[in-house]
Amino acid sequence: MLYLYNTLTRQKERFEPIDPKNVRMYVCGMTVYDYCHLGHARVLVVFDMIARWLRQHGYPLTYVRNITDIDDKIIARANQNGETIQQLTERFIQAMNEDSQALGVLRPDIEPKATEHIAQMIQMIEKLIENGKAYPAENGDVYYAVREFDAYGQLSGKSLDDLRAGERVEVDGFKRDPLDFVLWKAAKPEEPSWASPWGTVVLVGTLNVRQWAANYSGKPLIFTVVARIYNFRITKTKSPKVVVPMAVCVGTINLFQAA
Repeated sequence: MLYLYNTLTRQKERFEPIDPKNVRMYVCGMTVYDYCHLGHARVLVVFDMIARWLRQHGYPLTYVRNITDIDDKIIARANQNGETIQQLTERFIQAMNEDSQALGVLRPDIEPKATEHIAQMIQMIEKLIENGKAYPAENGDVYYAVREFDAYGQLSGKSLDDLRAGERVEVDGFKRDPLDFVLWKAAKPEEPSWASPWGTVVLVGTLNVRQWAANYSGKPLIFTVVARIYNFRITKTKSPKVVVPMAVCVGTINLFQAA
């Protein structure tokens, strides 16, 4: 029997999957611009342990861990090394897999790359804009409108007014609110880019999924587990990810309906 700490209710709760016949676990994986460090090893080992426990106790599990293979750091490192982004990311993906194997960690069932899911990301942003949760700015960027999500900050126990602008995002004149964050950035010259309804853009990681907070009215809850060594807590949220360093979703996660 698995008990996890629920950050929303501030108490331990028994783990109960939304669908016992198909437990789905989504883990925010690596941004592959360098070798893995100890914190990455913790991600690999802790969630491998959770996956093994679930399977050992009879849960049919689909384990997904994404790979962020495009963002500002990756672009800068590739330029610094004088190599293509694909050369850089493939090298460090291989190194990550070697480290994972050395730790005795099993590979996830699915490892989606950010660059291979552009169309789905565009659909998500279009839905957010349609719902008034995001907006394209004059500089070509697309921002998430934080104050349009009433529950933003609920898990941390802070209101929007308590959150200080500039700690996690850069303040610029194109935002409606200093707390708003970028979903996509307008591409600079020589940067890899993709066509979108808002112009040619470059991805900012996996759409800053850690900071997503969508209108969840009528949607099933998503259970987000944040793991630390010897310490697990579960946060009940309505967004694909929450603002935490490492997370895994156990239960229903549908990125196409989360908005």
